[in-house]
Amino acid sequence: MSGPLPRWADVLVIPLINVALAFLVAGGVVALIGENPLAALRVMIEGAFVYPGSLGYTLYYATNFVFTGLAVAVAFHARLFNIGGEGQAAIGGLGVMAVCLTLDPYLPGVLVIPLAILGAALFGGAWAFLPGFLQATRGSHVVITTIMFNFIAAGILVWLLTGPLIRPGQSTPQTRNIAPDATIPTVHEIARALGFEASSSPLNLSILLAAAAAFGVWVLIWRTPFGFRLRTLGESEPAARYAGVPVPSMVVATMVISGALAGLMATNAVLGAQEKLVNNFTAGFGFTGIAVALMGRAHPVGIVMASLLFGALYQGGTELSFAYSTLDRNMVLVLQGLIILFSGALAHMLDGPLSRLFAPRRRLPSTP
Repeated sequence: MSGPLPRWADVLVIPLINVALAFLVAGGVVALIGENPLAALRVMIEGAFVYPGSLGYTLYYATNFVFTGLAVAVAFHARLFNIGGEGQAAIGGLGVMAVCLTLDPYLPGVLVIPLAILGAALFGGAWAFLPGFLQATRGSHVVITTIMFNFIAAGILVWLLTGPLIRPGQSTPQTRNIAPDATIPTVHEIARALGFEASSSPLNLSILLAAAAAFGVWVLIWRTPFGFRLRTLGESEPAARYAGVPVPSMVVATMVISGALAGLMATNAVLGAQEKLVNNFTAGFGFTGIAVALMGRAHPVGIVMASLLFGALYQGGTELSFAYSTLDRNMVLVLQGLIILFSGALAHMLDGPLSRLFAPRRRLPSTP
């Protein structure tokens, strides 16, 4: 007897199997190149978790993916596919700098930092507002509009960083540095201040904000009336309308929340790590967030786990390119593509066998 998969199996077991299959196929590709797949895997694991400072880099990348993965997941629960995380994160970076460049000469960092975080969320949410509004009122598909807005955001960033916001006296497209007391402290600086040895890495306290965002999304979607209406809309728009859900306003509100989460990525990259706004600081994290949300089954727990995996792939892939002349970061892209393939297009290929495996077994009636 088979039935629907338990939620824990859908969130945990299926993604783990998909990752294992992706690594198996990637190992075959590495073997075809002429390298030992197990040795290459060991290099990636050590490069992501063992070498000095490697864990900090892995968690730094994972923090970015948590924000962008949550952004995609929130929209996905309303059956909206937000492809604009890259642009929303970029505009979120402008929100951070708008606050810092204006206020850090006059206010203490303890006031500037929360205002800058708020600026990142507001700017990211505002950038997602118009695609949501067009979807709700004009039927313009949010996939198309968010993709277009990515290009517009990139153009705005280049224009500002090569013109009004460029640091005086230089040609590199970047702003001046944020005041030291207005940046988010890094973990290794805190550890050293407490007397512990710690290798340098860009990991900063934005990771706590990412954890809070993951918990907040769980509460929002599964423990609030808004989340119930959002999930109802995602299951069936006609049913949502019949139940009295204001569909247009729900679409707009969902996109704004999604954009705000993507914009918060800038707190990690701009306010915590780089301490200034540079061109292309998003580095594709917004697009990778789509894969993170797919692999995590749009659940905050799954997204956190998927973010750790993709963070490890990013950092481990760097070490892989150092250790092998025949393998570079493109191999990591192949592995990411395979994970997306198994987590997306082939995500349900094992539902039947696993449903039978996890289905509750009925006890046969005893004979008299």
